[in-house]
Amino acid sequence: MLALPSYETIATELLGDHILQVTLNRPQVGNAINTQTGHDLLDLWNRLTADPDDVRCVVLTGAGDRIFCAGGDLKERNGMTKRQWTLQHELFERMYWTLVDLPLPIIAAVNGHAYAGGLELALSCDFIYASENARFALTEVTLGIMPGAGGTQNLPRAIGERRAKEIIMTGRPFQSQQAFEWGLVNAVFEHDQVLAKALETAKVIASNAPLSVRQVKKSIRYGGQMELRTALRFEVEAYNHLIDTEDRMEGVLAFNEKRAPKFQGK
Repeated sequence: MLALPSYETIATELLGDHILQVTLNRPQVGNAINTQTGHDLLDLWNRLTADPDDVRCVVLTGAGDRIFCAGGDLKERNGMTKRQWTLQHELFERMYWTLVDLPLPIIAAVNGHAYAGGLELALSCDFIYASENARFALTEVTLGIMPGAGGTQNLPRAIGERRAKEIIMTGRPFQSQQAFEWGLVNAVFEHDQVLAKALETAKVIASNAPLSVRQVKKSIRYGGQMELRTALRFEVEAYNHLIDTEDRMEGVLAFNEKRAPKFQGK
């Protein structure tokens, strides 16, 4: 059983044997990301990378009813020196990049507004379910900075370069339905259904062969950065790692015996 410490700014809950719900837990400030949040999330992503135990899927959401994550905590940042700002941002960089590289699949259940670093956090997940009430924005240019946690890279990869330029250069917010139409989010649900739907999908993913799911994530993520022929070779290498697994043998046997497979992640 996965054992996690008690975090100051996030809440974790293991649902059943295979699903971990992670909740940004600073609702009094819109779940804004402060230095401690950076430390907490980085520690969690590192632990799940090193040894996820039986966890097969993660769902990330925010506490409260209105805001998934408002981005960086500007009250904490007010008056920071360049050195203090840089050191904090280096922590944030490690946290975001470790999330992007997380071997486990992670679903963002965006239950409210996702602005600036909050949208970048959702973009760092594998896919997004959103509340019909949610709004999205990368507002950094209105504050004299720019996205620095993947926004200028992950957003155009999701919705195209021209639309991403408009969103980032204007800083204007957009609705969840627009996000869906543009391909940023996978689905839009009623506000009180977002988390439940994300957990429902997580349950489906967790019922599949966990080694297979991780190899799929790796193949899509890294293969997408290669020219096609190299990517196809990379996909086959990922595929070949699964041939000798017990789960592959169990999957074929279960199919022939007309029963549900019992995957062990081996």
